[in-house]
Amino acid sequence: MRDYQKFYIDGRWVESRGRETIEVVNPASEQVMARIPAGVGEDAEAAIAAARRAFDGWAATPVAQRQALLEKLRHGLSERAEELAEVITDEVGMPLKMTQRVQVGLPIAVLESTIKLLDDFSFEETVGNSLVLREAVGVVACITPWNYPLHQIVAKLAPALAAGCTVILKPSEVAPCNAFILAELIDAAGFPPGVFNLICGTGPVVGEVLAAHPEVDMVSFTGSTRAGKRVSELAAATVKRLALELGGKSAAVVLDDADLATAIKGTLNACFLNSGQTCSAHTRLLVPESRYDEAARLATEGARGFTVGDPKGGQAKLGPLVSAVQRERVREYIQKGLAEGAELLCGGAEAPEGLATGYYVQPTVFGRVTPTMTIAREEIFGPVLSILTYRDEAEAIRIANDSPYGLAGAVWSADGERAQRVARRLRTGQVDINGGRFNLLAPFGGYKQSGHGREFGTFGLEEFLEIKSLQL
Repeated sequence: MRDYQKFYIDGRWVESRGRETIEVVNPASEQVMARIPAGVGEDAEAAIAAARRAFDGWAATPVAQRQALLEKLRHGLSERAEELAEVITDEVGMPLKMTQRVQVGLPIAVLESTIKLLDDFSFEETVGNSLVLREAVGVVACITPWNYPLHQIVAKLAPALAAGCTVILKPSEVAPCNAFILAELIDAAGFPPGVFNLICGTGPVVGEVLAAHPEVDMVSFTGSTRAGKRVSELAAATVKRLALELGGKSAAVVLDDADLATAIKGTLNACFLNSGQTCSAHTRLLVPESRYDEAARLATEGARGFTVGDPKGGQAKLGPLVSAVQRERVREYIQKGLAEGAELLCGGAEAPEGLATGYYVQPTVFGRVTPTMTIAREEIFGPVLSILTYRDEAEAIRIANDSPYGLAGAVWSADGERAQRVARRLRTGQVDINGGRFNLLAPFGGYKQSGHGREFGTFGLEEFLEIKSLQL
């Protein structure tokens, strides 16, 4: 078992000001796998003070030096990739092979892409008689979730440090061990004291101090819309900058000329990734009414191919959900879908056969879902797909946009121009056209209650920069 007893503040490992600890539970075995300190407000205050002291020096550090330190960190992550994959699988429950590729490989790629961006990124430009400068925002609090823990950390940390900001990281207490490994690597790379600080704890105790503190210039938060609203309320008092990546209820719109089998296969993959614990999961499948029966059959057959089991056993496509609380939440949504009249095509609220231990949920598909049903409107964050029907293209667009969220989505059509035309009308931050691949250099973020601000590429870097105009 891993036993972390200290936080990383001001370039040193220091005891928490609190006396309590938090247990980290392996969702497959239901056994405690680690303990971390339960941080308190004084820990947050100390980390903020360290980041503030370090800011001027780090912001003035030449870009090439910042690049060199980030490259040392990238090298360190690569060297410990195997260990990180094992740890994150134990924390989150994603099958190990997928963890290696997504949970570890992706953040290393994000870091590498950020380093390369700095080769050509201009921090100043001339506009008429003005010199326009891009300067670091300042002290940034990064508050990150448990579903893609290291990836979400690096998506914030890499551009923040590249921009010249100093950082206080508060990872989710549900999956924090990877963040402690990251802190060890940052220390070994030789970043100046105070540039990066790691504290842990719950949102109400530690996160709220970070969001409200006047010496924090920006909060970059990924998590639930409910928590994002609270962060916004607290941050408003000091008018600090916010980047929020929140919930989603993304629609995959299958047009009447699409290859239905390919579209449904792609939608199931996008819905069930990480056992459905993905903010951009395509959880609403919109199909023409005339093709419902075929779509229901294909989705049912496809879902049954998503085997559930031990994430380190080598065979399972889906591991457990992250916690008992999350499992019960998803089961309640499945029961609500049944109660509201949706047609259960496969899966259900019962534990998968032979898996009495572990927070497992069956991959579940509902048919004949209407736009007003709870399972069509609220983010479930589990392996649950809802199939809705529409009569024409205009209705498909209307149903897809009838959501408080707007994070992601998809359009499937044999006509690429038609697919793009429909995609342009979807009120969402990202749309995959016929299974288009994830792009690390393209902006990722949402409309409406899915948040604001963007991550990745130059768009993510610019989130951490202020703009100053010198009139010459």
